[in-house]
Amino acid sequence: MSTKDDLSRKAYEQLEKDAEKIVQLIEVQMDNLTMPQCPVYEEVLDTQMFGLSKEVHFAARLGLIDPEDGHAVLEKLEKEVSKVHEAYMEKEKFESKEI
Repeated sequence: MSTKDDLSRKAYEQLEKDAEKIVQLIEVQMDNLTMPQCPVYEEVLDTQMFGLSKEVHFAARLGLIDPEDGHAVLEKLEKEVSKVHEAYMEKEKFESKEI
């Protein structure tokens, strides 16, 4: 494997790890701290998503990842965050019926 291929693999793996950290952060926030409509939640999510998108663009500009692969990482993250949000809303809906 060439050095460029190795760097590309490492860049993609790091982007995936960073995306997973964002999902975990959102899960922790929703489980322990805030609701999805809370400005703090929205601020953290927007900041983290913006940061990851900048990482993706940087890696693509350097030629370490294919721009389409970078877009796929962001799209996957958006879907995961949406799933976490939906699960939270379902939980809230279920718990409000129990009261």
